[in-house]
Amino acid sequence: MTDHDGVPDPEPVVQGHPPALAGPGPSAEQFVVVIGDIGVTPHWVVTPNGHAPLRSVQWVVRDSSRTEESIPAYAIVLAIVFVMACLLGLLFLLIKERRTVGYVEVTVQAEGLYHVTQIPATGPQTLPWVHSQVNHARSWAARAG
Repeated sequence: MTDHDGVPDPEPVVQGHPPALAGPGPSAEQFVVVIGDIGVTPHWVVTPNGHAPLRSVQWVVRDSSRTEESIPAYAIVLAIVFVMACLLGLLFLLIKERRTVGYVEVTVQAEGLYHVTQIPATGPQTLPWVHSQVNHARSWAARAG
């Protein structure tokens, strides 16, 4: 994802943005943490399903990502080509590539609010990044309480 200047974001790609709310309360405060489409202000949690005071919110993080390992297509082609010349071409089949797929799910719960967002897993750094964002939100909740 890039901003208006065309500079790529350093953190994992997240979908959606928290909605802007009209009226008093959360709309007057800037977001200090954004996790998917969940926004956190110093005193509120804002989701597409509504908002709640930050101190009353419970957070749940669930990892539904996995790392898959496979032999890349180029290694198979090189093995076939070089096996004709010598059996050392079979060593190309030892090349493995890893990729992370799935998502990390973040749930926020409070009285009158339940919202789940899924953050696509772009690599092994996604889960620690989501945990750090949720912990940051929890630290703001401790200050607000």
